[in-house]
Amino acid sequence: MKKVLLSGLLLLAVTAFYAFRPAVETEPAAADEIKWYTWEEAIQLAEDQPKKLFIDMYTDWCGWCKRMDATTFKDPEVVKHLNDNFYPVKFDAEQKEDVEYKGHTFKFIASGRRGVHELAYSLLDGKLGYPSYVYLDEEQRRITISPGYKPADKMLKELQFITGEHYKNGTFEEFMSGK
Repeated sequence: MKKVLLSGLLLLAVTAFYAFRPAVETEPAAADEIKWYTWEEAIQLAEDQPKKLFIDMYTDWCGWCKRMDATTFKDPEVVKHLNDNFYPVKFDAEQKEDVEYKGHTFKFIASGRRGVHELAYSLLDGKLGYPSYVYLDEEQRRITISPGYKPADKMLKELQFITGEHYKNGTFEEFMSGK
């Protein structure tokens, strides 16, 4: 009986080890798709190899979010720019799972018909419109929040504004006008 119990506990321990270990994939995505990371994966990768983070804040019910996925996030130039210069993160702003970050546990808060995840609320400064994109620098400080659907050409310009660090010297509007 002891052998059966020990075998069962060993099997349970091995299963728990593999089930709860961090799953960070470092293989690149196919050239025609964005390699989306979870929040945890991107943070872990950024600690080892610093890179800016691009966070796509979405919800399952958001039609414009789905349109971004079907159009802008399929554009080859946008795909390449995101994969080469960022750790792109898809974050469901209404996810129920807790997120541990910098010693704080962010949780889902039920309110109204749907609720919101505290991390989404924090990153978006409480301005809960979807889709929204949050850019973080290599130290995970917020650069900017960019709300709304964007066609591929505008998204590419915005990505170039961030990766070229033009935000340090002026606004996006100034960048677009060539000032």
